Amino acid sequence: MAQSLPDSQRIVITGVGLTAPNGNTLSEYRQALLEGRSGVSEYEIRYFGKTLAGICDYDALRYQKRKEVRRGTRAGSIAIFCSQEAVADAGIDWSGIDTSQVGVFVGVTEHGNVETENEIYQISGYDYDTQFWSHHHNPRTVANNPAGEVTLNMGITGPHYTLGAACAAGNAGLIQGCQMLRLGECDLALAGGVSESIHTFGIFASFNSQGALAVHDDPAKASRPFDTDRNGIVVSEGGCIYTLERLDDAQKRGAKIYGEILGYAMNSDAADFVLPLPERQTECMELALKRAGLSASDIDIVSTHATGTSSGDIQECVALRNLWPEVGTTRINNTKSFIGHAMGAAGALELAGNLLAFNDGICHPTINLDQLDPECEVAGLVANQPEQMDKVTTILNNSFGMLGINSVVIVGKV
Repeated sequence: MAQSLPDSQRIVITGVGLTAPNGNTLSEYRQALLEGRSGVSEYEIRYFGKTLAGICDYDALRYQKRKEVRRGTRAGSIAIFCSQEAVADAGIDWSGIDTSQVGVFVGVTEHGNVETENEIYQISGYDYDTQFWSHHHNPRTVANNPAGEVTLNMGITGPHYTLGAACAAGNAGLIQGCQMLRLGECDLALAGGVSESIHTFGIFASFNSQGALAVHDDPAKASRPFDTDRNGIVVSEGGCIYTLERLDDAQKRGAKIYGEILGYAMNSDAADFVLPLPERQTECMELALKRAGLSASDIDIVSTHATGTSSGDIQECVALRNLWPEVGTTRINNTKSFIGHAMGAAGALELAGNLLAFNDGICHPTINLDQLDPECEVAGLVANQPEQMDKVTTILNNSFGMLGINSVVIVGKV
């Protein structure tokens, strides 16, 4: 159990920086979730046309110059904004930090598609003459770009990785940060996930051809996990980066602590490109619980991955019923119903949406749940209205992705 480890091996969250379709600070975002405010709106993208998306509206120039934004990537810009905000939120005096001991671990679903599509479009105006191809293409599209842009912006000389883990990537970034701190490879980790997905027409076209892209007359009601009338995914952008520290270091500097990473797990379905396997999802949750020294009944809030697809939601609910077969004290919710699917940022943003429940004791609801699909019935599902709980001391955060990658992170109140 994490609490039985020495303080030098206990990893805590001391700062949160985020941008979501319905908020640019943790408090703003949390308030939107408690008030039932969606961040989904109408959107139009080249070639594909009109659709719906979760669009972020953060100040890209707060930490970058215009030239830097133009030279870099949207994912990198989001990662920089969130990382800088996370450090500020943690109350860290950056001038006194040994940046060789800072690690940056950013999860993504995909990276480089946006830049490649844009550059192909631009040279189409020159009869596809590649002499007009951008010389920024390679540094923009290398896999380590978003994390690497953070190191350039913040002068960080410690290790950086961008982790490709499909829609499990936000959790994967946190897990990597936790592991690197425990290994002594860094003393401060900036960890989480980002997504620029709405800027590539290919993702909309692909989900559409798969029959998995949400449509609705009212954008705010388009993302509706577990509902009988759900019809697919709302693609969103966003980011959430956490400052992670060892408990003894955090206490030494008198840091505020949002929570402690008690346990985590990742595994693979090894079954299908897109269809999840409930048995492996259950096993992933069980392994995270075992590592945390907890049982399923010890969990206060389960943050679900459910994206609003007809089959994916059902498969996760099967996995949930394996561990929570009947109503107890555990409550279950979903954040994608508010912001859509932020892909690589999803796991990190969804954890953040629940994190302040340690303070206010409220489980935010799943919205747009007008008629529950009987196959999605799970014990303790909170629908449409927030629920005040007796206590919130543990949160289990699910995040699953294509090609059968599963991740679970459990955070506890300190």
